[in-house]
Amino acid sequence: MSAAYIVYGAPASLHVQQTKKQQQLTRNKSMMIMEKRNMMTTETKIGSRGGRYGKASKRAGVVRCSGIEIGDFIGGDLLKFDLGQWLSDVEEHKSLAIYSPHEGGYEGRYLNRLRYQGYYFLDLSARGLGDPETTLTKIHPVCPPHLGKQPIARWYFPPEVDYRLDALPPNAKGLVVWVLEAKVLSKSELQFLALLPTLRPKVRVIAECGNWRKFMWKPLKEISGLTASEGA
Repeated sequence: MSAAYIVYGAPASLHVQQTKKQQQLTRNKSMMIMEKRNMMTTETKIGSRGGRYGKASKRAGVVRCSGIEIGDFIGGDLLKFDLGQWLSDVEEHKSLAIYSPHEGGYEGRYLNRLRYQGYYFLDLSARGLGDPETTLTKIHPVCPPHLGKQPIARWYFPPEVDYRLDALPPNAKGLVVWVLEAKVLSKSELQFLALLPTLRPKVRVIAECGNWRKFMWKPLKEISGLTASEGA
């Protein structure tokens, strides 16, 4: 605690100023001690992990650990040597089930590669899709919410896939039906999506069926339980 020394004959304002200066010096010393402790704690943590994660450098209060993989230097999303296999599997199986990392973003590179090949996309969400066969290949009714004020109405929409196929430009290679959150679909619904390229030869199906540590894919017929002979 700071002690205030009283000098007889001095004005009272001088005593107040000296007391404030002593309190400010005490606070500055306390802050400097806390900063040194935090720095020592950070260096201790980095040193304990240095053998596994490499050297660490601290600049402007930011700690950076140098990685040991080439993806840490030039970007992990740029090193995808399986894009050629991806294109060949799409043409061979025509319907794939993909599994992407939880953080997302990796599937965009594979989507763009299909776009470069001349494919157009129909993005759908499995939640609220209804019956895939009716929604994609048949005229289907849709009942908008009436909110208790309007009469209950029913609107009829054309088949989503056939409508998009008719609207494709002449130079288009085909239509890719990209189904989001396909993990909520039943086995019979996945089987229909696997057989959709057989019913519509210019259609390719990509279904997001789950997540994994890295981007991977499998034939949708294998995931849904269909064999090659049944899908032919």
